[in-house]
Amino acid sequence: MGRSCGCARIAVVSDAVFPTLTEPQVARIAAHGRRRTTAEGDVLVEVGDRSIPFFVLLGGELQVVRPMPDGREELVVTHAPGQFTGESNMITGRRALVRVRVTKPGAVQQLAREELQSLIQTDPELSAIFMRAFILRRARLIEGHISDVLVLGSAHSAGTLRVREFLTRNGHPHQYVDLDRDPHSQELIEQFHVSVDEIPVLVCRGTTVLKNPTNAQIADCLGFNETIDRMHVRDVVVVGAGPAGLASAVYAASEGLDVLVLEANMPGGQAGSSSRIENYLGFPSGVSGEELTARAYAQAAKFGAQLMIAKSAVRLAGPGRPYRIVIDGDETVAARAIIIATGAQYRKPDLANLSQFEGAGVYYAATQMEAQLCRGDEVIVVGGGNSAGQAAVFLSEHATRVRILVRKDGLAATMSRYLIQRIEAGHPRIELHPRTEIVALEGNGQLERVRWRDHRTVAEETIDCGHVFMMTGADPNTGWLSRCVALDDKGFVKTGSDLSPDELTAAQWSLKRAPFLLETSIPGIFAVGDVRAGNIKRVASAVGEGSIAVSFVHQILRAGS
Repeated sequence: MGRSCGCARIAVVSDAVFPTLTEPQVARIAAHGRRRTTAEGDVLVEVGDRSIPFFVLLGGELQVVRPMPDGREELVVTHAPGQFTGESNMITGRRALVRVRVTKPGAVQQLAREELQSLIQTDPELSAIFMRAFILRRARLIEGHISDVLVLGSAHSAGTLRVREFLTRNGHPHQYVDLDRDPHSQELIEQFHVSVDEIPVLVCRGTTVLKNPTNAQIADCLGFNETIDRMHVRDVVVVGAGPAGLASAVYAASEGLDVLVLEANMPGGQAGSSSRIENYLGFPSGVSGEELTARAYAQAAKFGAQLMIAKSAVRLAGPGRPYRIVIDGDETVAARAIIIATGAQYRKPDLANLSQFEGAGVYYAATQMEAQLCRGDEVIVVGGGNSAGQAAVFLSEHATRVRILVRKDGLAATMSRYLIQRIEAGHPRIELHPRTEIVALEGNGQLERVRWRDHRTVAEETIDCGHVFMMTGADPNTGWLSRCVALDDKGFVKTGSDLSPDELTAAQWSLKRAPFLLETSIPGIFAVGDVRAGNIKRVASAVGEGSIAVSFVHQILRAGS
């Protein structure tokens, strides 16, 4: 069915990816939308369309194709009667990546995106079929690099890693050209008029060329946020799209609340960068942080929650409700309640030239993308928590040797037992270095050598190593709160009974009731997950807190206080 190797993989039909609906299922869909007659050659969806209808083929034939720069069309899949169009952008509201053309005349049932969402929320059987197909189809688009984005970069460029990670974590497929290896790299550099210091280059929809773009510029170019109404007052704004924030969005939206999620970077938080989480309920064989995040995002979008990407919360704008959050660009969003889920970030060691090597040998995530960079090399993982253990085990599948450096005597105090057993049971590629820390990083642009100190002997050693994964401690992302809510001495948000009478007085707490369990020193503003003082650093507890906070949001919305 496909006319190239890359597209042939996409065109393989499976019952889950391209199911054929039964007559009763088609009849239920017919109660929504409208019937439309189609003629051969009709284009039902064009690449770049923002408003994308959903089609169930009643008769005739549809082809989904990928337009090529030379004018050709590459076949993705052919739809027969009973099959339907669309992928995950039907839920998220993002632009179309493919063209849908009528190749044999007939008829379709056409639903607007809002009509499809209503159907998904009220028909469990069709919901399961559509959501599974949409998610799997997006995965196949990513696998086949069917996209409106071309990235020109280098494995030695920190910006390239950032851009590719941003696209990947946001579930947006892209084509990548490594200028260090591609034989036509010089032609590409001349074609797009770029110099080496302007890499990476992102070509958006074949027309806009962005040189070393920020994440916000990429989000704007791809229209990630263009359907979001900034003027609308929501029931709740969730700040942060890690596990706690996404859980809040899922539970709030599924219970009928109007929800907007603000994410400063990319969904998933620290958990999204985990290679494999094996102690999360319901996933006995483990799940990657990226996969868990993608499912949670799709689930939130299914219920109508909106996600604003690459927009940071800058500050809370004054007292009183509805609360207003100032975001990048001096815009504001308003809500009757706020859930703070901004999480924490790995603490950076005090090394003189650390920033020089960030993304060029020093990493704060261990995903497939970073693993590709260190295949066949030695790596160092710094840290003794679960994230470090998960990274070490994962990277040992790609690297020749993984050295874990911890400042304590061992791992027992900070790491789950199942990870300790794997590491200490004599894993052939993992070495544990207790009471050891890095004291210097060396290299010319790219990390080349690492010097560490063994505190047991006070001896220092320098080794050739171009990859260090920093996963040590965490500092809360609370700078944007600017003393609006009470924080503990480490900057984490205090909630519930942890708030002292003096702190409530200083915050001018005006209600007769005490703060709810996860409520901050401002009524109607809650904190969940890793940003909260006293949090339990587990994905499951973050998800639980996100759902609990929503129950309190309902109470304050009903009471108006």
